[in-house]
Amino acid sequence: MISYTPRQLQAFVAVATHGSVRRAAETLHLTQPALSMALAELERQLGTPLFDRERGRLHLSAQGRELLPMAQEILQRMQALQQRAGTAADRLSGELRLGASNTVGNYLVGDLLGDFVVAHPDVAVQLTVNNTDAIVAGVLEHRLDLGCVEGEVTHPQLDTRPWREDALVVCARPDHRLAERARLRAEDFRGTRWIVREPGSATRAMSERILAKLPEPRVVLELGQIEAIKQAVSAGLGLACLPRVALGDALAAGRLVVLPTPFLRMHRQLSLVMHHTRYRGPVMQAFLDRVLTAVSGRG
Repeated sequence: MISYTPRQLQAFVAVATHGSVRRAAETLHLTQPALSMALAELERQLGTPLFDRERGRLHLSAQGRELLPMAQEILQRMQALQQRAGTAADRLSGELRLGASNTVGNYLVGDLLGDFVVAHPDVAVQLTVNNTDAIVAGVLEHRLDLGCVEGEVTHPQLDTRPWREDALVVCARPDHRLAERARLRAEDFRGTRWIVREPGSATRAMSERILAKLPEPRVVLELGQIEAIKQAVSAGLGLACLPRVALGDALAAGRLVVLPTPFLRMHRQLSLVMHHTRYRGPVMQAFLDRVLTAVSGRG
């Protein structure tokens, strides 16, 4: 006989999502002992540990990783059932956990979320901004419902949908020696100093492909944020490949200029990524419908 409760499933999902009993308890407005009891009772009824306990920390067990998407689906279907039976069935509510790579999260979040948030004010959107590798990991581990990332993502457990194109450009300080030239060749970049993103960033991966086409590039600095790289380039520390959408303020203020590099291919695809086993509840489906409708409208 099935006797586990929605609260016990919520405890399981919250701990798996937040990686912490304390944070999960805060999210569910429970005391930590109450949440721990709910989780322990669920494990007892399922007859399997959902987490491995190491030095006071909880990590999903192999069985927990397998059961997590099922628990999430049960909770989402229960919410959909309640909404369908209620008087406000046409008013969508719930939660959307969205991950975005740095370019999207810092410079395109309005384009990604604006229409959806306006159309569904009762949906709570939690946005996590990180590099592409971290967002993909969050989707694979079911900590995120969806991700919007830069560059190519290929994984057998992920479905991808194209969102929009993004262009990278080579930027420099206005008084850089190359900024005075109307036409540039690869040879002109011999021995130039470069500032790049951290490993795991799609911008870093594309920058490496671009630098491989230039003679003797020198990577002198590695930074984790686009804004920090812009400041370093503006200070004359080197050149950088950055998304054009991130440079509007610096170009307008005259702190940076874009170097003409027609010999380099610098476009990439921004894509939505989701786990192929993920249940697409009403909130997730409404978001996909709105974003993908906007994509087809641009096409």
